[in-house]
Amino acid sequence: MEPSARAQLIERYEGGYAAVEEALKGITDAELDARPGADEWSAREIVHHLADSEMTSAIRLRRLLAEENPTIVGYDQEEFARRLRYDRPLEGSLLAFMGARESTLPLLRSLTEADWKRAGTHTESGRYSVETWLQIYAAHGQDHADQIRAARASAR
Repeated sequence: MEPSARAQLIERYEGGYAAVEEALKGITDAELDARPGADEWSAREIVHHLADSEMTSAIRLRRLLAEENPTIVGYDQEEFARRLRYDRPLEGSLLAFMGARESTLPLLRSLTEADWKRAGTHTESGRYSVETWLQIYAAHGQDHADQIRAARASAR
């Protein structure tokens, strides 16, 4: 991947928290817990997912950088939602999401070409490099901000 493409993805990654924050602005209790479909998450559940996913992703990146050929273990996000009480207040999860991003962003900006090539093996998808990680998480916040807006709209 070209450095300019990486820089664009890092900018997108940087904007992920702000996109979610904007999507939640002025949200009502009814909108927070509305589901656009039977098998779709509410805005509250999406925020808890973001916290869990972003904390997991931050550790994945660090393992890719610090370990030789780490095994990156997948997880069942639906089981997390069921077992980790995604009906709880969301303020702590917003802080966790923001903290994971803020602590990871300076790290991303400091990586060398050799760092970007480091890789391990994901238990579900195979080869998993630092660049792969960035491609996955760059749009994660914005994608879920869109889902939050859709969930909110379903309450109206």
